[in-house]
Amino acid sequence: MLHNFSAPLLPHLSIDKEHHRITAGPTLFEWGTARTIAWWLHVECGGVLTDSEGSISSPNHPGPYPPDSMCVWVIRVSPPSLVQLHISSLAIEGPSPCLFDWLEVREEKEETTTVSRFCGNVAPPTVNTNSSTVLVSFRSDGSIGGNGFICSWVGALSGGHKSCSREEFMCDSGRCLLPVSVCDSQPNCQDHTDEANCSHKHKECGGQKTGPSGSLSSPNHPKPYPHQQLCTWRISAEEGQVIRLTFHNFSLETQDVCEFDYVEVHDSANTGDGSVLGRFCGSGLPPDLTSSGPMMTVVFVADEGVADSGFYASYQVISLSESDPEQFTCTTGECLHHDWLCDGWNDCADGTDEQNCSNSTYPPFTSSCEPIEVEMCQGLSYNLTSFPNIWLSIADQKEAANMLRQYRVLRELACFEPLRQLVCTMFLPQCSLQGGVLQPCRSICSAAEQQCGRVLDLFSLSWPFSCHLLPDSHDPMECSLP
Repeated sequence: MLHNFSAPLLPHLSIDKEHHRITAGPTLFEWGTARTIAWWLHVECGGVLTDSEGSISSPNHPGPYPPDSMCVWVIRVSPPSLVQLHISSLAIEGPSPCLFDWLEVREEKEETTTVSRFCGNVAPPTVNTNSSTVLVSFRSDGSIGGNGFICSWVGALSGGHKSCSREEFMCDSGRCLLPVSVCDSQPNCQDHTDEANCSHKHKECGGQKTGPSGSLSSPNHPKPYPHQQLCTWRISAEEGQVIRLTFHNFSLETQDVCEFDYVEVHDSANTGDGSVLGRFCGSGLPPDLTSSGPMMTVVFVADEGVADSGFYASYQVISLSESDPEQFTCTTGECLHHDWLCDGWNDCADGTDEQNCSNSTYPPFTSSCEPIEVEMCQGLSYNLTSFPNIWLSIADQKEAANMLRQYRVLRELACFEPLRQLVCTMFLPQCSLQGGVLQPCRSICSAAEQQCGRVLDLFSLSWPFSCHLLPDSHDPMECSLP
């Protein structure tokens, strides 16, 4: 294992940050490729930002971001200031844990690395980092997208001077929470202050809703609702049924972004699992919303400022046969959008969404195994792969080989072997004889990061893979150990 690196180990590599490329002797190596889990800055977005404040956004914002994008920004402010991020708009394919499209914030300080990943349609609270240098990356895959994000940053005072927006709650000496996460019976802070003094929060509104139909409204409706409200309704039906929510009156504080007063609807019994159907504010009537299963949660939040007449909504429990005709119903009762049919992923627990797919975008994971022909990836513990690779939108081995060419320049590095094993299991995944392909085990990613992380530091590049998203197993039936 290599621990100490020096310039002689990299005699032919030079970096050109202005033009986003690395030169290795006669070979030009582009930092990024817009179709993979890329490592380096894409030529169309990203960069090194050293102003004390500014903003970044997804490509083409406020229009839809393009597919297969990879952007990396390095934000540096002058010490002792720390980077503070405020994401004012977010519309990225979700839900959590954000496996397809995401906005990621990575900060490294001494021996620790903190990674936060965001997706969905609800902007997160203010992010107070503990570093003067932060890596922000945006990734989109080849399918469903959104309008992206806007993120501003500022060099904030360090120490005990961290701040949150006026509607947010601060805990743990600098962590910011949205109002919906305060007094929700789920401790989100290490100091548990978000669940303290909550007795007054749940007396005036909210509660459990059952039965074939019902209604809910903001306190005092149609009169102005009180200040500082957090109301949570949990609507439940029986298995095989879904819930349709219809708004009849709606008038909340008008805002560009729904941060102060809003109604948020969740497609589950919990508010912390990323299953947000929508967040609404202003005077526009929200659309009808239908759950995918027998549970729905509606949250109403009001701050201490402007109040309006609020809202009135009704719900109806309907059988799956009456649900949205644009949705597909699994035999387990879950409803899926038709875009998820025949896309190569088993979104239904029983796999019924990938059956009888003669006109599928990708064939389901039953394609036959084929020998590995890419020279760089021969000699692993396995010699069979399967395509198309829907994780990285790669059609065949020829396309994978073209993408892997950019890694050849790294053969001079002492850590190339663990790196080769990792990228090969990503680009040419192991074909399982039981059907489908296997992701690399987390230990493969962690070993490569441990051995190659310092080399990338020489180029001021952070490790790009999120190893924690890979299977934490050593079972060869669950993940690949090349």
